[in-house]
Amino acid sequence: MPSTTSLYTGLSALSVNSQRLDSIGNNIANVNTTAFKSSRMLFSSQFARTLGVGTAPGAFTGGTNPSQVGLGVGVGGTQKNFSSGAISVTGRATDVAIEGDGFFIVDLAGERLYSRSGAFELNENNELVSINGGRIQGFGVDENFQVQAGELAPLTIPVGTLTLAEATNQVEFNGNLDADGDVATTGAVATSAGLYSDVLLGTPIDETFDLTVPGNTIYMADPNGTAAIALEGGEPGPIITIGGIEKAGQDLGTHTFQFTANAASSSADATGSTMGDFMNWLETTLGLTSEDGLGGGIAMDPATGGLVVTSNEGTAQALDLESSDFTVSNNGTGATQPFMFSDTAEATGESVRTSFVVYDSLGAPLTIDMTMVLQSTDPNGGSTWAWVSETDDNDTLGRIVGSGTLNFDSEGRLDFVDGNALSIVRDNGADSPLDITIEFGGDEQGELSAFASSVSSLAAVSQDGSALGTLANWSVAEDGTILGAFTNGLTRELGAIALARFSNNGGLVDQGGGYFGVGPNSGEPLVGRPLDFGNGRLLGGSLELSNVDLSQEFIDMILAQTGYSAASRVITTTDELMEQLLLIGR
Repeated sequence: MPSTTSLYTGLSALSVNSQRLDSIGNNIANVNTTAFKSSRMLFSSQFARTLGVGTAPGAFTGGTNPSQVGLGVGVGGTQKNFSSGAISVTGRATDVAIEGDGFFIVDLAGERLYSRSGAFELNENNELVSINGGRIQGFGVDENFQVQAGELAPLTIPVGTLTLAEATNQVEFNGNLDADGDVATTGAVATSAGLYSDVLLGTPIDETFDLTVPGNTIYMADPNGTAAIALEGGEPGPIITIGGIEKAGQDLGTHTFQFTANAASSSADATGSTMGDFMNWLETTLGLTSEDGLGGGIAMDPATGGLVVTSNEGTAQALDLESSDFTVSNNGTGATQPFMFSDTAEATGESVRTSFVVYDSLGAPLTIDMTMVLQSTDPNGGSTWAWVSETDDNDTLGRIVGSGTLNFDSEGRLDFVDGNALSIVRDNGADSPLDITIEFGGDEQGELSAFASSVSSLAAVSQDGSALGTLANWSVAEDGTILGAFTNGLTRELGAIALARFSNNGGLVDQGGGYFGVGPNSGEPLVGRPLDFGNGRLLGGSLELSNVDLSQEFIDMILAQTGYSAASRVITTTDELMEQLLLIGR
């Protein structure tokens, strides 16, 4: 006799296969959805009608099994497939794909959600956001551009607005110094005509002569051998201007010195009272030094009172000094050129000079001159060179900002370095002093050597530091670090994308829009950087595609259709039997 139970059993099969088609249709609809995770529906049998529970084996029977008739099928549950989809390279800096486990963390309207979709973009505030406007969470950087892995925060990438300059801390030199050259014995010497304290040119002046005292007058012997007023004392006293002096063809600029005891009221670069003060100022202004055997300096001839200007040793340090390079004002009467110089010796010694540019903390460029001078050769092998660095950009008295010596062995290799630091005073608001370490060799760029050669060569081959630059481009590294590229060639970390990992991804609740929320069975998120705690790595300029397998979905659709058709046949057959039963009663 037909049973209505079979009708409901068939109906349950129609219902679950229809729902399975819903799941399959959703998968197929999202075959091109970024980072979509497919789902599958699992069936389970309904309660069974028990006709008998069976019997246990006895002395005269082997026992019987339960007698049960099923009452249909139901949806046992759904499962999401969280396996990674294929990776597609897009070339867009804002696209990021996760290869492996983990979820992006998104703040959407104050709610923390999780997503695998890395189709990001920048909003008007330069914040990294999802396609739905959620702010991507990660770790920021401190003032030194170091990622601070602590509290999560929205990630900002200020392209076109963030600027950066970097002070130079290290410069590396390379080249070869001609160890077969002439050893330096003297610098170029220029001597002025005699300077006297009386018109009869009988008493030479000395360094203590005070030109702030009214009536103190310095006379010089002019080319005709007669006396002429060079400098006339007073308070304030005369102003001496130097300009046009060259060192190795480089103009050393224009500088002024005034004889006065009231420095605050003077517009000159420097002030002093005596000729000794003037000589010290001129020595530092011209970059003359006797340290490290360079032999440079300014002295006064005790017999004539004339100035003796000796440049640093080495032909590359020779001064080109003319009488016309010195002018005087505010001295009443007398010559406009207070000193009459003549060259009395030429510079000697193998030397080489080069220039390089460094940067202070504000990105201002500073030009430094580096000179090497052969000081001695050892009969047992090896050579000693003196080095000196000078600049016009030192915001204090003195061109020289560093000096030292280099010793080379008999095979031309650098053996010992005495002094390798520069110190430059800055008064433009940058960090001061600017301290720079000079590396003379031992790096991958090679090292300075001293072999016999026809000419010495010297060059700064590498250095850090940079002028002002603006953030132009950025990219995402596999550990989530956001690297910014500036127009000055510098790269800095701008932050790091964070990932969340769950002990049970299947327990997450799908919130739509590619977002998942924490579910009762997902576990709490473990937040960290990519590659940490089992998190996958990030691929910048790429997107994760949907993991829907169309061939599998079509097979499942056929099976669902078959199940649906078969269930409908159960209902149809039961209906026919019921009609036959009714015909018996007619």
